Order: sequence, then C-alpha cells, then structure tokens
Amino acid sequence: MPWRPWSTREHLEAGSPSGLRLDGITVLIPARNEADVIGTTLRGLQAQGDGLQVIVIDDQSTDATAAVASAFSNVRVVSGAPLPDGWAGKLWALEQGRQHVRTPLTLLLDADIELRPGMLATLLSHKQREQRQFVSIMADLRRTSFWDRLLLPAFVYYFKLLYPFAISNSRSTLVAAGAGGCILVDTDMLERIGAFASLRDALIDDCTLARQIKRAGGRTWIGLSRDVVSLRPYGSFDSIHRMVARSAFTQLGYSTALLLVVTFLFLLAYGVPLALLGVAHVWPLAWVAWLAMMLGYLPMLRYYRMPLWWALLLPLGAGLYLGMTWSSAIRYWRGVRSQWKGRVYGAGV
Repeated sequence: MPWRPWSTREHLEAGSPSGLRLDGITVLIPARNEADVIGTTLRGLQAQGDGLQVIVIDDQSTDATAAVASAFSNVRVVSGAPLPDGWAGKLWALEQGRQHVRTPLTLLLDADIELRPGMLATLLSHKQREQRQFVSIMADLRRTSFWDRLLLPAFVYYFKLLYPFAISNSRSTLVAAGAGGCILVDTDMLERIGAFASLRDALIDDCTLARQIKRAGGRTWIGLSRDVVSLRPYGSFDSIHRMVARSAFTQLGYSTALLLVVTFLFLLAYGVPLALLGVAHVWPLAWVAWLAMMLGYLPMLRYYRMPLWWALLLPLGAGLYLGMTWSSAIRYWRGVRSQWKGRVYGAGV
C-alpha cells in the first residue's frame, strides 16, 4: 500500500514552550463525572502559555467535576442542560459550549486528555504551516497492564489501517479521520458546517466532523503524539471491551456484509498462516506471511517504546478485536446502538 498505513510518520511531539500568545484559542471540554482526572487536564492547559480561554461544560455530573474545574482561575464552568432526544451526550455538551466561543480557533479537548508543556504551541504552528482548518491528535493511551499492552497499540494500528492517515491528510475525500480527544479547528469552519448540530447523533463524532469539514472545502490533518496523553485507566480486558464495543459496529456502518468481510480478512491474515505453519509444502509461505504480519506492526511498537516481542502476540489481539466487533454487532441487533457514561443510545436513535 503506497500510503503506508502501518507507518508512524504522521506524528507531532511537543517542542520547547515558545511564549506564543494563545488568546486566539478557546478550549471546550465536555465533562461528565470526570472529577478524578479533570484537574490534571486543566493544569496541563495552564502550562501551555498565556491568554488561553477554557470552558468546561459540566454534562449533568453527579460527582465533584464542576467544583474541581471551578477552582481554576482561568476556567469558566457552564452547567449543561439535560440531553435532548436525538443528540449524543458529548456533542450536546460541545454545542452548549460553542455558544460562548468568541475566538478564531477552538480546541476540542476530552476531560481525560493531558497536553504536555509546549504541545499546544506545536499544534498551532503545525496548523498554520500546513494551512489546515482541522488538526487532530490521537492520544497516547495508558499502558499499565498486560491487556493494555496487548490491545491498545493494536487499537491505534487497526485505526490507521481503517483510516489511512496519509489519505486522510491529502485533499482526497475518500478518507476523513479525526481523533476526538484533541482537535484544533477554525471556529468559522465549525459555523459553516452547522456546528455540532450537523452531527448531533454521531457516535464516531471525530471522523464525522473531519468528513463534514472536507466536504465544506476544508483541509484536515491527523497524527500521533506521545505528548497528548490519555489519563483514563483501562487495565482490564472488560474496560477495553466496553470502549471498543460501543463503536466498532458503527465503524462498519452497521453493515452485516462488511462485518463478514472483516471476519474473512482477519481469519485470512492471522488464522490461515498459523494453521499452515506445520503443513508440508506450504509452511514456507505460512512463515513468510507470519513474519510480514509482525513486521507491519513493529513501527507502532517502536513508536510507543514497547518491546518488539509483543508483535508475536498480534494474532491473539486480532482475535480479541474480532470478537469485540461481533459483540458490538450483537448489541446493535439487540437494540442497543451504544452505551457510555451511564447513557444508552438505542439502535433507532
């Protein structure tokens, strides 16, 4: 594949703090029961530079999220209204926050994402240099357990296979990818596409937003970073399963045909080489396929500074992801489109 979806060449790391004024940026943070992490997120923003405006939309939290955010002098807390029918919770919170934005740029930041010092200036400089209307960063997911190390780098790997960054970052409209944890976007572009109301029921809101901006004539960019850090702990297989199953079938457009195609491709890529390793006459080809499979994963392991022997377990991770995708489909067939943060989105929404 000439666009090299397995490569990690699309990345940005924080530079030295440049003293760049940030008063042209408003940060919107939708927060629902994030009291344990939002303080770290807000301290990370304070370290980015002067003039930054921060709005936290407290989305009907039942914990101390609003109190923690209110303790920061440069933060405005907006109390979120109840969720209307037909809206996804995060998008409804962002829409309420957007009404208070008066700056040319808007940073959409999840409540559990920490920016390391200098990262926002790097993001802004890259956006200006590349003349993009939308720049997003896929956060570095925490790896504290066996399940994290097995599945989270593979999550990024499969996302890049599904949404090749090189094509998404080009003018082509075939692929539009975004990472919702950290997005810097032109405020007037948001207005042009109808803001968050234009994607109000989207569960994969980041890619939907990128697609809307491309359709409106804007240019997008997505990359990786080790300096945009997810604070959310996973730790267990069950927590990763919940994260994947809430949107995996959505990624396939709720298509049973595509689910069967994905199943066939996973079995072909991972199951067949393993099954043929000991079979006479074809075992050399099986070993070549096995080695090629591992080589394609090595750039991701190198980027996240993980031991390369984790590539040996890629077929195990692939099997688990295939199972989680089927779990997502079964939920949908049972009438549950997605479930997150105590909210259930039905298949008919």
